[in-house]
Amino acid sequence: MSVKKYFQDKWVFLFMALCWLFFMIGLLTAFRINCSLCVILVILFCMMLSAGFSWDIMRKKRFFDEMKHNLYHMDQKYLVLETLRQPSFYEGELFWQTLYECNKSMCEAVNDYKISVEDFKNYIEMWIHEVKLPIASLGLMLHNGESGLSTKYREQLRRMDQYTDQVLYYVRSEHTENDFLLQNTELQKIITKVALKYREDLLMHEVDFRMEQIEQKVLTDGKWLEFILGQIIWNSIKYRAAMDSYIRLSVEEDSEKVILNIYDNGIGIPAGDLKNVFKKSFTGENGRKYAKSTGMGLYIVKRLCDNLGHRVEIQSEQGKYTNIQIIFARNDHFFRGTP
Repeated sequence: MSVKKYFQDKWVFLFMALCWLFFMIGLLTAFRINCSLCVILVILFCMMLSAGFSWDIMRKKRFFDEMKHNLYHMDQKYLVLETLRQPSFYEGELFWQTLYECNKSMCEAVNDYKISVEDFKNYIEMWIHEVKLPIASLGLMLHNGESGLSTKYREQLRRMDQYTDQVLYYVRSEHTENDFLLQNTELQKIITKVALKYREDLLMHEVDFRMEQIEQKVLTDGKWLEFILGQIIWNSIKYRAAMDSYIRLSVEEDSEKVILNIYDNGIGIPAGDLKNVFKKSFTGENGRKYAKSTGMGLYIVKRLCDNLGHRVEIQSEQGKYTNIQIIFARNDHFFRGTP
């Protein structure tokens, strides 16, 4: 609270007080009151006025300075009212009551919004589960077809299944803590499941899938990691090289971490796009030029890795390769404090 601005706000009151002081001095002089008594009365008046202002400034300054300090140090600033005592001056009481009503109204509106969003997310999740059934049924109906048309139908169905999975995991990613089951998981088993899921796409597009001997176990959730790897493999297939394309998975490890490398010799990523590939809805040059992209795949991958306590990094050179690393900590403290 600024004392200077306080007095600027009180200029009308100060002006009237000074006018009353001069009027009182003139009145005492007119009645021929002793000069010493006039001086004493003026001094007493000024002392009382100063004392009144000082008391008023202190109680208001204490309240507003505390509010400003608490507001500055809080992450959720709308909760500042919970940290303040109800003020003892009338303007402060009006301010406190107004802030209370605003906070109450905001909390009710936010709660209504959360309920609405949660209902919508539940509906979307239910719809995804429902729509995946006819997709799976159509896939089975086309499984015995050997014609080129049947192959194209199966490819489109797999794409639909991929995108519905992406929506499902995006909806769930906000509350993943309710669905996590962290345990020691064999990387090779997860990678094998992903390879089997995408085997038809790998064969159709003549992408060689290479997996080195991977015997490491990592602390993760197998279901979520399977989806993460699926998104990365799907991207590698979409942005494959024109000739002799391949995807290679390998592992590096030390005493603190295990690094899973997913390397492909595809079209690569322009240097200017690398810093943005994990941002929501970012499609980049490749997404616009080579394939219709939602820009959500790697965003969801990054979000899920953060929630699982893993780190994901990417290196790429346009026209040569892309290497995505998923880094698993061997202990709970390895990633503490890392960006």
